[in-house]
Amino acid sequence: MKSVTEIDTRVIPDEPPMTQRPVKVCMHVLADGRADARVLRAMRSGSALAQSGFATSIVYIEMEGTVPVEEEVDGVSMQRLLVPGWYISRRFEPWFFVVAVKTFILSMAHMLRLRADIYHACELTALPACYIVSRLLRKPLIFEAFDLQIPVPGTEIAFWRRVGTYLYSTLLPRCAGIVVTSPLHGQELRHHYPVSGITLVRNVPKYRAVQKTDRLRQYLGLSPATRIALYQGNIHYDRGLDRLIREASRLEPDIVIVMMGKGIGSSQAELEALIAREGVAGRVKIVPPVPYDELLEWTASADVGLIVHRPDFSLNIQTLLPNKLFEYLMAGVPVLTSELGAVVDIVERYDVGQVVRSVEPGAIAAALNALLADDAALQRMRQNALESAKNELNWEKDSLQLVRLYEDIVGKMKER
Repeated sequence: MKSVTEIDTRVIPDEPPMTQRPVKVCMHVLADGRADARVLRAMRSGSALAQSGFATSIVYIEMEGTVPVEEEVDGVSMQRLLVPGWYISRRFEPWFFVVAVKTFILSMAHMLRLRADIYHACELTALPACYIVSRLLRKPLIFEAFDLQIPVPGTEIAFWRRVGTYLYSTLLPRCAGIVVTSPLHGQELRHHYPVSGITLVRNVPKYRAVQKTDRLRQYLGLSPATRIALYQGNIHYDRGLDRLIREASRLEPDIVIVMMGKGIGSSQAELEALIAREGVAGRVKIVPPVPYDELLEWTASADVGLIVHRPDFSLNIQTLLPNKLFEYLMAGVPVLTSELGAVVDIVERYDVGQVVRSVEPGAIAAALNALLADDAALQRMRQNALESAKNELNWEKDSLQLVRLYEDIVGKMKER
């Protein structure tokens, strides 16, 4: 893809004309550290843009000064803002407000200094600062929605949820482009707000061939004959993990459920207590998260990947398309999913798993027992998963949509 060069500007008189330099992009994400999935997503996006000729910077948060203030990673300038207590402060509302205002001011000041040509807000929390900076400099703004923060009718709306709804309705129509990670998120945004130009860029990993491994069995001391049903991701109650624990006693004796990820709040302690009460400590294992660079090798040691969120938990859960789905597929792991529309579409279209249609007690266990008992179906689904990841469901394919969005915006800027 040819390199993109640019446009005329009346805002930066001390810089060379844009026809003589790359388009400068500033992405902003309010997340703590580079291990955060949102920062990793921004880094993949920034790298794709850099490879297409854009000069990309990412402004993100660190609570500790353990990394350089600025460094280049995969062609992207990583710009660290040091905000001690950023994550911890969210547990204490008044202190969080103070830290949030400080972060807001620091973010705007830093982005103004960068003097980018296009600003990109990664998630709702980064949108206000990016919007103000883009308006001050009269530059286009792109908004990327990782989650869907639209309230469900008839439910109580917390203060911050109301704030989010206001920001959506006020700022989204003024964005030059909107990026979503699930097609159903795009449908919901169009239904609720007067927006257009929505671009789907799914949260898929970069492609690489992954060989079958035995890491989880070795780590847990399980026999080679043990079948592993893996959930990977944040350990949180909204992921349906309590249902898995209650279903564990109904599984065949050679099946073990493994939950691998970072505990959120008190959820892990509560789930561990539930495991003890149900008497399934030998059937359900919780293991800590692993470095993202190693994740797929651990995933490849599972026999089935689990996505059993309760569809009625929230509109966001109903419409999400989680990154764990594509990680399972790239590792060649068939998927057992609840009725989440976007996930079901992928699973059925590529024949890479099965859908649990019922939420009645015993339904998940019955579906998991049946799936793991059918070796021929598992092998077919495993092969389909590997082929779909190699040919279609990978970052190299999806990131082209992001680059096209940027090139379209640059074209419109040149016309003006």
